[in-house]
Amino acid sequence: MAMEQIQLTFIFLGVFAATQFAGHAVEFHVALKGKDSNRGTRAAPFASLERARAAIRSLKQSGGPPPDGVTIWIHGGDYALASTFELGPDDGGEPSRPVVYRAIDGDEVRLVGGRTLPAKAFQPVSAPDILRRLEAAARPHVLRADLRVLGITNYGTFPDQFSGAASVPELFFNDQRMTLARWPNDGWAEFSKVFESGPASWRNHASDKLPAFAYEGDRPTRWLQAPVVWLQGYWCFDWRNETIRVQNIDPNEHRITLAKQHGYGLGNGNPEPRRFCAVNLLEELDQPGEYFIDRASGDLFFWPPSSLRGARIVLSTLTQPVIALRNASHVTLRGLTVEACAGNGIEIKGGRNDSVLACRVRNTGLDGIVVAGGTQHRVIACDIFDTGAAGLKIGGGDRKTLTPCGHEAVNNHIHAVSRRQRTHAWHVHLAGVGVRLAHNLLHDGPHQAIGLEGNDHLIEFNEIHHTGMETADCGAFYMGRDPSERGTVLRYNFWHHIGSTRSAGSVAVYFDDGAGGQTVFGNIFYRATGGITGAVWSHGGHDNTVRNCIFIECRVAIGSSPHEDDNYWKGLLKSEDWQQKLLKDVDITKPPYCDRYPELKGFLDFAGEPRRNHASANLIVKCGAVQSGNWDVTDSFVTDTDPGFVNAAQLDFRLRDDSAAFTKIAGFEKIPFGQIGLQRDEFRRRLMEGAAKENQTDSK
Repeated sequence: MAMEQIQLTFIFLGVFAATQFAGHAVEFHVALKGKDSNRGTRAAPFASLERARAAIRSLKQSGGPPPDGVTIWIHGGDYALASTFELGPDDGGEPSRPVVYRAIDGDEVRLVGGRTLPAKAFQPVSAPDILRRLEAAARPHVLRADLRVLGITNYGTFPDQFSGAASVPELFFNDQRMTLARWPNDGWAEFSKVFESGPASWRNHASDKLPAFAYEGDRPTRWLQAPVVWLQGYWCFDWRNETIRVQNIDPNEHRITLAKQHGYGLGNGNPEPRRFCAVNLLEELDQPGEYFIDRASGDLFFWPPSSLRGARIVLSTLTQPVIALRNASHVTLRGLTVEACAGNGIEIKGGRNDSVLACRVRNTGLDGIVVAGGTQHRVIACDIFDTGAAGLKIGGGDRKTLTPCGHEAVNNHIHAVSRRQRTHAWHVHLAGVGVRLAHNLLHDGPHQAIGLEGNDHLIEFNEIHHTGMETADCGAFYMGRDPSERGTVLRYNFWHHIGSTRSAGSVAVYFDDGAGGQTVFGNIFYRATGGITGAVWSHGGHDNTVRNCIFIECRVAIGSSPHEDDNYWKGLLKSEDWQQKLLKDVDITKPPYCDRYPELKGFLDFAGEPRRNHASANLIVKCGAVQSGNWDVTDSFVTDTDPGFVNAAQLDFRLRDDSAAFTKIAGFEKIPFGQIGLQRDEFRRRLMEGAAKENQTDSK
C-alpha cells in the first residue's frame, strides 16, 4: 500500500472514530497554520483544501459518506490559490448527505486568486525614460515594483480588438479595484467628425479602409511616445462597447486611425457624439489609484491612494476560476469570500443539487458565479459585486423538450458589475429552461441588469434600480431575437430609477426583435424609463401580456415599436437565422412547443393576422403617456393624483385598503410590495454580520 494511502486511511479511521458519537457526521478542519500531515481535526487541522479533498476521497473509498455527510470547516485567513480548487464526480455527496465546505462561524475566509505584493517591493521611479513619459506632477508619487523578482511572469495580453474583458492581471489595494491608467480620468472624450467609418453593413456602407476619426484638443500627442495605445469606446451604438488598438495618430490632422474594423462602423448609430477613452497608458498614470504594467519589462507602476504601510496589495493572477465544480453533486460552499482573480470566481458545470450559500464573490476579472447545466443548483444569499464582467450566469435544462433545470438564485445582492466589460455583462443572465430568480437586489451597472435566453423562467420579488446608466436602447430586463423563447413570468418586481437619457434611453423591461409570449404581472415601475420609450417596451414582437401592474412617473408606461411591414415580418420568419431557431434548435410546430404555447400554432404560416400585445387592469400614475405602438390597453386606471399609496415620498408603494385602484379597476389585486427584495433569513443575516465586522476592522 502506498504511503499516501496509508496516511489517508489512518486519518479517516482516527477522525471517524473521534466523530462517531456526534450524530455520525464527519468533520475535517483546514487552517493556515495547519499541516497537510495532520489528522484534519480542530486541534490538528490540514493546511490546504486539496488535502481535505483527498481525505474525503479516502473516506468514500472506505465505505461512502456517513449519514449526515461531511463538513470541511475552514478557519479564518487568506488562502492564496495558484490554481483552481476543483471538485469532480468523486468529490460530492449524496442526497441528504452533502459535502460542505464552510467557513467557521465568525471567521472571514478569503480564497484569493492573486498574489499579495509586499510594500517593500515598491520603490520610487528613477529611470529617466520612465520619468519622461510621466506627467511632472505624477513623478514623485508613482512607485515601481519588479514583478519578475516576485516570481510573477505571466502578465496576459491585450488583443488588438475585444468587446469583453482582456485576460490580464489587475491590482487591488485594500480590497478596492485600482484603475488601469486611462484618459480622461472620468467619463469619456467625444468625437463628432468621422474621416472613415469602415464597413457598416447595417447601413449598406462598404469599405476596405480602416476607421478613423478626428479628436479635439492635444492630449493624444502625449501618446506618441507610447509603444502601443488602446481606445475603448461606444463607436457607433450606445449598447455596444469595444476596445480597439490604435494604428496611427496624426497630430497635424488631429486624426486617429484604428488598427481594426469596428463591427458597425464608426459614426452615429445613435444620434449623439461618439465616446471613447484611452486605456493602459503609462503616460496617463496621473492620479492616485492608477497603475500600469509594462509587459515587456515586467514592471508594475502604481500611484497608491494611501500609505503602503499595512496595506493589503494583491495582483490577480489566476485566470481560471477560483473554485470549480465539474459534474460534482450535493456539494455546498458556505460563508466563503472568493476574490481578486483574473477569471471567474466560482463555476458549477453539470452535476446535481450544488449550493453556494452566504458567500461573497468580489473583485473578479470576469464573471462572479457561473452555473452551467446540471439540475437543482442554488445560489442563495450571496453578495456578488465589483465583477469585471457579469455578476451571475445561471442556466440549464433542455430547450428541445422544455425540461426545466430547477436552478434557483434567491436573496442575492448583486451590484457594481461590468467594471471592465461595459456592455452585455449582466447582473444576472438566465438561460435554458426553468430558472427561478427571486428576492434579489440588483443595482448599479452601465448596461442591462437581467439578460434572458430560453423558456419558462420565473423572475419574482426582485428590486432593480440604477441600471443602464451609461448606455441606451437597452432594458434592465432584456431578451430578444428568438420567438421560440416563451413562457417567462415576471411578477412582483420593483423597478425604479432606470436608465440614462442618451438617445433612445433605456427601459425597465425590454422585449426586443420579435420576442413574444411573456407575462408581466404585479410589477411596480417608478421612474423606469430613461428615454422616450415605455417602462415596458416591445420591439417587433407580440403576444406579450402586462397586467395588474403599477406605473408611476414614467415617460411612457407601455410602449412598442412594432414591425408594421407585414413583408418584413414574413422575411424574418423565412430568414436562415429564424428557421434555425424555430425549426432546428427547437421545433415550434410540434409538441411540446405547440402544446405548451398554443399561440405558436400556425406561427410560421403568417398571412397578415394582427400582431398585438395586451395590457389590462393596470394602474398608471403621473405618467407622460399611457401607451404607444401595438398594445391593446384595457380596464386601466389613469390618474395624475396619488391613488392611495402608503407613503410614495419614501417609495412605499403599497396601496391602502381605501385606494381608488380597487374600485376603478375590476379585480385589481394587491401587490405584496413588502415582500420584494432581500429577505433577512439565516444566511443573509450572517453575511450582513460578517460584512459589518469587516467594516469595523477596516476602520481601525
